[in-house]
Amino acid sequence: MSDRFAATLEAFDRVVAGHDDITRKGKATPYTAMNGNMFAFVTADGALCVRLSDADREAFNAEHDGEPVLQYGRVMRGYVAVPDALAADEKALAELYGRAVDHARTLKPKPTRRK
Repeated sequence: MSDRFAATLEAFDRVVAGHDDITRKGKATPYTAMNGNMFAFVTADGALCVRLSDADREAFNAEHDGEPVLQYGRVMRGYVAVPDALAADEKALAELYGRAVDHARTLKPKPTRRK
């Protein structure tokens, strides 16, 4: 586990702990989801990515020179990569994660595949 991954995961766990109704899932790729919709995850190289509303994403990208999030050669629509400096700022990260949670609450639930 790289130092960057460990630091990001620690920050991610702290911000998730601030939401009683959300549980971090995944071992290789830690993530959070609501109603079957993933809305935040940590990449293998330690980048934190969150899913935001269109307006929040545009504002975030304008402020932080954001680029599309790529995973397995595909663009993750709706996601932004959180700069390391922002991930290290607990207050700013909590605010950003809160916006991701608010957006996740508006998404249409996905049916479960479990029986």
